[in-house]
Amino acid sequence: MKIGVVTFPGSLDDVDAQRAVRLAGGEPVALWHGDHDLRGVDAVVLPGGFSYGDYLRCGAIARFAPIMTSVVEAAGGGLPVLGICNGFQILCESHLLPGALIRNDHRKFVCVDQRLRIESNRTAWTSAYDEGQEVTIVLKNGEGGFVADQETLDRLEGEGRVVARYLDRNPNGSMRDIAGIANERGNVVGLMPHPEHAVEELCGVGTDGLGFFTSALKALTSA
Repeated sequence: MKIGVVTFPGSLDDVDAQRAVRLAGGEPVALWHGDHDLRGVDAVVLPGGFSYGDYLRCGAIARFAPIMTSVVEAAGGGLPVLGICNGFQILCESHLLPGALIRNDHRKFVCVDQRLRIESNRTAWTSAYDEGQEVTIVLKNGEGGFVADQETLDRLEGEGRVVARYLDRNPNGSMRDIAGIANERGNVVGLMPHPEHAVEELCGVGTDGLGFFTSALKALTSA
C-alpha cells in the first residue's frame, strides 16, 4: 500500500513520516505541495513542521496549496488522511476537521514525551490500539491548544470523535485535554503529538506511535 507524505515549504518531519510508513510495512510516496497529482496513493500524511513559515496562522497558507485541493477532494471520497501537528492545523484550516489550534496557553514551545489515552479505535488510523490504551508519544509544538465552541466539543465527544486525550498534564491548554480528533467518517484524523517519532526503540521513547501507521495499512488491506 502506498502512503503519500506531503512536503510543504517549512515541513520538518516529512522524512520521519516516510520512515514510519516504511517501518509499518507500507510504501512511502513523496508528494509536493505545488502539485495536484496524488500519484495514486492509498492514504496521505500531512507532516509536522512550519508550513510557509506559519505566517498569518499555522496552516492558513498551506490550506491553499495546490496539493490540498486534491487532498480535500480525495478525503471527501474516503481517502485516509492523517494530519500530524502542523498537519492537524492544516486540516482544521481546510475545514476537513472542526475547531482550531492556537498558541499554547503558557506561551512557550513545549517538547516532551507525552502520555496519551486512545479514546477511539474506530478510525482508519487508530484501529491497532485498544480503546482506553495508554501510550507515550513525542509532543512538540508552540501552537497546539485545540479550541472549539461548546456545541462542537459536545458533538465530538458524543459522536466518539475524540481520538486521543492528554494524560497527567495538559501541555498546551487544549480544551477537554483533546490531543486528536476525527471526522464523522473516521478516515480523517488530526493529532497534535508526533507518532512518527515513536516507531523504533532507537529513538528512546519506544514504539507506541507505530500503530497509527499500521492501522492505516490494515484499514486499506481490509477495504
